[in-house]
Amino acid sequence: MSAKPSRRPRLHWFLYTLLAFCVAAAAIAGALLHWDNQLELYWQEQSVNAKQRAASIWLPDYELVLETTLVGLDDDQTSGLTWNPATGTLFTVTGRNPQLIEFSPGGVVLRRVRLIGFSDPEAVEALDDGRMAIVDERRRLVAVFRLSLDVESVDLADIASYDLGFEGAGNKGFEGLAWNPRTRRLLLSKERDPQGLFELSIPDDGGLAGALKSLPDQPLLVRDISSVAVDPRTGHTLMLSDESRLLVELDLQGRPRSFISLFGGLNGLVDGIDQAEGVAMDERGDIYVVGEPNRFYVFSRRR
Repeated sequence: MSAKPSRRPRLHWFLYTLLAFCVAAAAIAGALLHWDNQLELYWQEQSVNAKQRAASIWLPDYELVLETTLVGLDDDQTSGLTWNPATGTLFTVTGRNPQLIEFSPGGVVLRRVRLIGFSDPEAVEALDDGRMAIVDERRRLVAVFRLSLDVESVDLADIASYDLGFEGAGNKGFEGLAWNPRTRRLLLSKERDPQGLFELSIPDDGGLAGALKSLPDQPLLVRDISSVAVDPRTGHTLMLSDESRLLVELDLQGRPRSFISLFGGLNGLVDGIDQAEGVAMDERGDIYVVGEPNRFYVFSRRR
């Protein structure tokens, strides 16, 4: 009687194929979820001592306390965000229909200001001297102006603006803008190609601005930079990355200090933030995020 063929080679082949499939699936998922960025940031975070944590924003202590919709902005595509301590309100800009939008910390839209002559406003910032600044990515400029309570429109032709260079950057230009009260300069972030952080000094009287200065290169560990904000208490920078789904804290030397993931299931987020476009922070330490087209999120530190 002849022996029956063994089933083991076939079983081994099946198990090896399954293992290879699982490894490939994990690699693809890791690439899509940018686990490489998060793992490196996590290991850096572990080296921060208690004294450094106390002097930091320390994002792992933050949790979502509000998620809502900015009503009436569904077709406008919000981008950029700033907190104005003088009014106790937030401002964002819209790219599809260029507007400056003011709304409350609870997400209630208070007014719209038409932006005439702007092509692609991507970032907005409230300076501490009462002025506002807006970056137009397509025109490669930053415009600075004063916004009174009764203003219904702002015309680019009537206000001071400064060329940011990088001709040919297209849709990979400057997307982040923040005011640094310590350096008295604007902090700008370029999305990519090249990715980086820059500083620009602007005059008080609308005269000539200083030269755009590139900050020292640091391993930022994100795929893109959607927005930036400066913590008025510590001087640290918040850096928002849409593609990496991360919010990262940078210290005074521009090195990553802490981070949180914007995927669902973490830090109070249920569904995650699909397209984060703007971040701001107030003097109490609350963090605000807007995502396209009109989602609004508030994070507070656990007490």
